[in-house]
Amino acid sequence: METNEKMAVMPVKKLMLSTGIPMIVSMVLQAVYNIVDSAFVSNMANGGEQALNALTLAFPMQVLMVAVGIGTGVGANVLTAKSLGSGDHEQANRTAGNAAFMSAVIYAAFLLFGIFGTGLYIGSQTSDPDAARMGTEYLQICCIFSFGMCFFAIYEKLLQATGHSVYSTAAQIAGAVTNIVLDPIMIYGLLGCPEMGVKCAAYATVIGQIVSFALAFIFHLKVNKSISNKLIYFKPDLRTIKLIYSIGLPAIISQALISVMTYGMNLVLGGIAGEAVTAYGLYYKVMQFLLFAAFGMRDAIMPITAFSYGMGDADRIRDAVKYGHLYTFIIMIAGTIFLEIFAEPFAAVFGLSGVTNDLCISAMRIISVCFVFAGANIAFQGIFQALGAGISSLIISLCRQLVFVFPFALIFAALSGGEAENAWLVWITFPIAEILTSAAAVFLHIRIMRTRVSPSALSAANTVRES
Repeated sequence: METNEKMAVMPVKKLMLSTGIPMIVSMVLQAVYNIVDSAFVSNMANGGEQALNALTLAFPMQVLMVAVGIGTGVGANVLTAKSLGSGDHEQANRTAGNAAFMSAVIYAAFLLFGIFGTGLYIGSQTSDPDAARMGTEYLQICCIFSFGMCFFAIYEKLLQATGHSVYSTAAQIAGAVTNIVLDPIMIYGLLGCPEMGVKCAAYATVIGQIVSFALAFIFHLKVNKSISNKLIYFKPDLRTIKLIYSIGLPAIISQALISVMTYGMNLVLGGIAGEAVTAYGLYYKVMQFLLFAAFGMRDAIMPITAFSYGMGDADRIRDAVKYGHLYTFIIMIAGTIFLEIFAEPFAAVFGLSGVTNDLCISAMRIISVCFVFAGANIAFQGIFQALGAGISSLIISLCRQLVFVFPFALIFAALSGGEAENAWLVWITFPIAEILTSAAAVFLHIRIMRTRVSPSALSAANTVRES
C-alpha cells in the first residue's frame, strides 16, 4: 500500500527523480559490461586490437539478447504498474509469473544459438580467422550462460514497477563491480588465475550477470509484497503473455534494431576499412553510457505514466511527460558537453592505432550533436508504450535506427571513396536520422495525447475498466 500511495500521490517532479536516478545508475552500469571488456582486451599484450575487433563483431548479438530480455521486462513493468494503479492485483501477479516463464523460454533459445549458431554468425562479418575464432569463443560463452541476464531483466523491471528502483540498482551495481574486478584477473592471469584472454572476458561478464540476477530475485521476494509469487501464477496464460508483449514487443524491436543497425553499419563501414568498423564499435560502447542514461529516465517515465493512466489522472500523466522530457534534456546536454571535451582521453583508453584513433574521436564529436534529439526520441518511446500506443513507439524506433539511417549511411559511404581517412563522413548519418525522427515523434505525441489523455478518452477508458 505504501508503494501504491507513493505512485499515486507523491508530486511527479519528486517521484521522477526518486525513481529515475537509481534507474539511470542501473542502466549506465549495464553499459559497463561491454566497455570494461573492451578496455581490458584492447590492452592485452598480444592481439589486443584483433580481440577488440572480435568483441565488436559479437556486440550486435549481445544487444539482441539484452533487447529481448529488457523488452519482456518493459512489458511486465508497464502492465504491472498499470494493474496496481487500477487495483487489479490478480493481473499484477499473473504478469510477474508469466514474465518469469517467458524468461526461461528466451534463455532456452539463446542457449541453442550459443551451441549451434555463433560460428556462422561471427563468420558472416569477417574473413580474419583470428578475429572469427575469438569472437565465436566470446559470444558462445555469453549465450550459453545468458540465464543471469534473462532473469535479471525481469526482476529488475518488477522492482522498478513497484517503486523499488533502489534495490534493482543495488543488484546492478553488484554485478558490474563483480565484472570489473574479475576482468583483469581472468584476462591477464593475475592472482594465480590462468591467462585466457577473450574467453575470460566473457566468463567475467556472465558471472556478473548471475550475481545481479541472484540479488534482484532476493530483493523481489523481500520487498515486492504487493506481488504474489505462488506457483500458480507461473503457469502460462496466453492472455497475459499477449498483454506483456503488446507493450514489450515495440521495446524489444526498438532494442533489437540497435543490433540490426550495428550489424548493418559494420557491413557498410567494412566496405571502407576495418579501422572504421573498430572505431564505430568503440564509439558506440562509449555512447551507450549516455543512451543508457536516457533509457534509465525512460524506465522512470513508463511506470509513473502507466500508473497514472491506470488511475485515469490526466494531470499526473502530463506532469510525467513534462518532467520526463526536462530531465532527459538535462542529461543529454551534459553528456554532449562532456563527450565533446573528453573525446580524446576516452579514445586513448583503448590504445588505438592512428587512423582508428582519429575515426573514433571524430565519431564522438560529430555524432554527439544529435544526443539531445536522441534523448527526446527515447523519452517519447517510453511515453507511447506507457499509454498503450506501442505501434507509435515502434515507428519511432524504425525511423531512428533503420529508415533514416541506412540510406544516408550508404550515400556518405559512397562519398568517402573507400578511403579510411574519409570514413568520418558516415557519422553525419546519425544527426540527420535523429532530427528527422524527432519531427515525426512530436506529430505522433500530439495525436496520442488528444486520443488517449483527453477527459473524454480517459472517461471512456474508466467506463470500460469498471464494466
